[in-house]
Amino acid sequence: MRVIIVGAGEVGFNVARRLSGESKEVVVIDNNGQALNKVSDSLDVQTIVGSGASPEILEEAGIREADILLAVTDKDEINLISSFLANRLAPDIIKLARIRNEDYTKYSHMFSGGDLRIDTIINPDEEVVESILRVMSVPGAVEINDFVGGRIRLIGVRLPEDSPLVGVTLMDIREHLGDVDVVIAALVRNDRLIIPGGLDTIHKGDIVYFTCIRDQQDELLRRSGILSDPIRKVLIVGGGNVGFQLAQALDNKKYHTRLLEYNPERCAELSEKLDRVIVLSGNGTDQELLKEENIGELDMVIAVTGDEEMNILSCLLSKNLGARKTITRINNFAYLPLIQPIGIDHLVCPRLSAINSILHFVRQGKVISAVSIKGEEAEALEAIAQENSAIVGKPIMDLDLPKGALILCFQRGEDVIIPTGTTVIEPNDRLLIISTHKNIPKIEKALTTKLELY
Repeated sequence: MRVIIVGAGEVGFNVARRLSGESKEVVVIDNNGQALNKVSDSLDVQTIVGSGASPEILEEAGIREADILLAVTDKDEINLISSFLANRLAPDIIKLARIRNEDYTKYSHMFSGGDLRIDTIINPDEEVVESILRVMSVPGAVEINDFVGGRIRLIGVRLPEDSPLVGVTLMDIREHLGDVDVVIAALVRNDRLIIPGGLDTIHKGDIVYFTCIRDQQDELLRRSGILSDPIRKVLIVGGGNVGFQLAQALDNKKYHTRLLEYNPERCAELSEKLDRVIVLSGNGTDQELLKEENIGELDMVIAVTGDEEMNILSCLLSKNLGARKTITRINNFAYLPLIQPIGIDHLVCPRLSAINSILHFVRQGKVISAVSIKGEEAEALEAIAQENSAIVGKPIMDLDLPKGALILCFQRGEDVIIPTGTTVIEPNDRLLIISTHKNIPKIEKALTTKLELY
């Protein structure tokens, strides 16, 4: 597979890093020679200095022989022009463009045909809002992802010390959860991710990733000892695109929402567009203002300004003043592992959301969606089992999946099935598979050929 990436920023660099590590042929284009030096010094990829909006540069990158174009610069216009040119030079290539400006996204239907045919518009802001809403729906969770059209959830929760599951071996988990259909997809212990087997035991302090049918989620959490009051009182810090979209989603009787924005002109604009949300003018790091707003009575503070240091400080101050839960927006990948150890409950990362949106297009086989788990240590793939696949026609126990890979569940027709070792995968089953990053190439091979996994 040959992938051309226009843009060597955080998204472009990290997509290139992941794909080059999987032996895919990657070309990265950027005007910024310094950014490209970072790419070439760290990765085994081809780099070209120039504009992705130049047909000559795209030709030099081998656009006619490429399989996928990823236009992921910070400039929407460059991404749109790159996609337009790619469509003229190589009409069959798959094109993904990162587009954030509402002036473009509200006309996204215009990008589905003709000379500007883009297969997928990547809007990280929208995915960040969806991530926040999922976390708010399960306050006890650290990470939530939906699959199979929302019917299956992968929920990461930190078990309380008195959870009835502490000390339980995974092969005995059903005895403790009764008739709830569940598979333990992963454990995070001492900041290390484990794809477990039946003989593994849940320890105190583990973060456990449950795969469950969404309708059984609440019962699963109750039986696991995870009880948390619902989120009702919310403060959003930052009235930009993400803050506004989130406020719109929470603008109803279910939530008592306040939005704090520093720019008075933006405050006036937001007040006109929002109904029940209270818009306040001020700084999220103003301790006196936070006290005046009775921050200690809030269920959740969500800091989503464009300044990640401001977001972190706002959340830490709010937590110190008594706010129950906090979510911070982070763009710098280097900050990701630091957030929870310093006391912030959740993080959302637009750039990581963009990468997740890209992944399933570069996965071989009929992959519907792909998300990173715990940063980038593992990946959950939703894929259609093909007739020529190595995983079809055998009991799961005989598949000899590589260590660190697990079939979590699948949809057959209208039925969602949590498998056992004797379950046989059939063609057209819609699978959910989790795998450590290093085993992804083996899983891709299993999804596309009859070859053995080893």
